[in-house]
Amino acid sequence: MNFRQFALVLALASVTNAFAPNPVIHRGTSLNVATEELTEESIMQSLNYKPGKADTEFAKKFGHLAGKEVKTVGEAFSDFTSELGFSVNALYKNSVTDLVGTTHLIVANARFQKDPIWSTGLLLSLDLLLKNYPEKDIGEKIASALFKAIGLDEAEVRGEAKQLIDWSEGKTKEEIEAALSGEGDNVVAETARAAKSDEFWMYSRYFGLGLLKMMEIAGLEMEKDEAYPIMEDWMKNKLEKSYLTACSDSDLYFRVKDKLDMMETMMKEIEIREKKRMAERLEAKAEAALKAAEKEAES
Repeated sequence: MNFRQFALVLALASVTNAFAPNPVIHRGTSLNVATEELTEESIMQSLNYKPGKADTEFAKKFGHLAGKEVKTVGEAFSDFTSELGFSVNALYKNSVTDLVGTTHLIVANARFQKDPIWSTGLLLSLDLLLKNYPEKDIGEKIASALFKAIGLDEAEVRGEAKQLIDWSEGKTKEEIEAALSGEGDNVVAETARAAKSDEFWMYSRYFGLGLLKMMEIAGLEMEKDEAYPIMEDWMKNKLEKSYLTACSDSDLYFRVKDKLDMMETMMKEIEIREKKRMAERLEAKAEAALKAAEKEAES
């Protein structure tokens, strides 16, 4: 029985069931259609489906990856934890877990292509999250453990980001926009041309953050409402890609930044209070020691 015949039988069954009471189906009952047992294999055979062998441009480009083993998010986080060798500070645990999982899912996608804008965005995200981490050395190790867990060369990513930042220094908004349109012979123009020519180009969060970093370097006002229309224009009109997710990521960045800035302020206030209390305790001890010394002198 082919797939069309099978669909017709199911359609007829659903019509008749609408006018009749539901039959009692006992556990262990198997569904048989015209004496043929319905299995995943029989369905695939009816559809003549073969992974990665469809007659489409997507399958032609990525079909060779069919059946390739891909690390799960759980395995990526396990690798991260083993590589780090330390417990993540409780205040940062959820954010770091999200960072590892999100970044792994991006990199594991067959359409993912690393470029200098993306690399700059990833480093911006790490800097935003870890710049006030209590133990600076562990904060640096968290970043290194992330790169190893997701299979990226840290030095290469940092080198690409430096290349983009060096080019962006001193550039105006108009010069950056020209490069994003694909004009010129520079790292941004090359990235833009590659994105425009690839019908399967994939946007991800760190690409949007890389664009935000370029806005910052250009001296543009870094506020949520100011960045949104610029992000929309750069993605839609300069790169000729969808802008909705990028604008959403821009808003998310500013929300997270505000929360982290608030947390930083709170931690500094706690630190100041603790130092003040310590100073008061030391002052009280000094006064007590001075009074004891005066009593001894009088006696």
